[in-house]
Amino acid sequence: MAGASGAQGDVKLRSMTGYADGRGASDPWTWSADIRSVNGRGLDLRLRMPDWISGLEPDVRKRLQGAIKRGSVTVNLRVTRADGDAVARVSDAALGAALERIAKVQAAADEIGAQLVPVSAADILSMRGVVDQGEDMVEDTGALKAAILGSLDALLSDFDANRAAEGVALAGVLDDQISQIEALTAKARQVADARVDGARAALERNLARLLDATEVPDEARLLQEMAVIAVKTDVTEEIDRLGGHVEAARALLAEGGAVGRKLDFLMQEFNREANTLCSKAQSQNLTAVGLDLKAVIEQMREQVQNLE
Repeated sequence: MAGASGAQGDVKLRSMTGYADGRGASDPWTWSADIRSVNGRGLDLRLRMPDWISGLEPDVRKRLQGAIKRGSVTVNLRVTRADGDAVARVSDAALGAALERIAKVQAAADEIGAQLVPVSAADILSMRGVVDQGEDMVEDTGALKAAILGSLDALLSDFDANRAAEGVALAGVLDDQISQIEALTAKARQVADARVDGARAALERNLARLLDATEVPDEARLLQEMAVIAVKTDVTEEIDRLGGHVEAARALLAEGGAVGRKLDFLMQEFNREANTLCSKAQSQNLTAVGLDLKAVIEQMREQVQNLE
């Protein structure tokens, strides 16, 4: 099948969103096909093709499963005769039986005064057996099946090139967002370090108030409370983990392949650390950095969900 997209070369990341179409011929048959995909949690294949070509659908499904890891993928294949004869035809017997059943149902509804939705011609044609899909019009579909499968590789190649082009764009966006997270993490570290003197002064003021109180608390209990306050305001671990996540994200981008699931999980870890950073900030400046981090992380998460 001559596809709609040209070769894009090898790339490491691929988008789950893609499209390609093509045509083929094997006398006396011609066909057109298209494949399209959108985001999906796993691999969901929906094949729409003639069921009178023996063994075609399972073979197509097998090839798709070998070429695509994730996404909601739809393949449409339409086969016609080159001489213009229709592959499908209406079965007079089945049509008559269908009309009789419809009339019977309508009569029963009229007796009880029920109002039925009118039945269209398309509804009737969709009933089982009304349209002969052509299985008795072709004695041997083996050659036709082989020809269609032979052209499937070109269609998949074009489809892959389309997803790869999207992957190039996504890789650039993700790399930029990782750099933003890295810069904001460094800024958070600077703000947290600058906050130390202020936090120490606040702690000393609180301690002085306690010591000036009429009832001085037990010294051991006092030290314990001070330690708890220090732990609740220390964001060193969160910042260190954010830095580790940045390295892990870059490693996954460099690894390439079907890393969408891994990156999606990593985005949850990014978000968890940013949330904790905000909750422990106790500083307007550090809270502002944490909120900026959360915004970039959410933007990156949305992009990651497009990856295979």
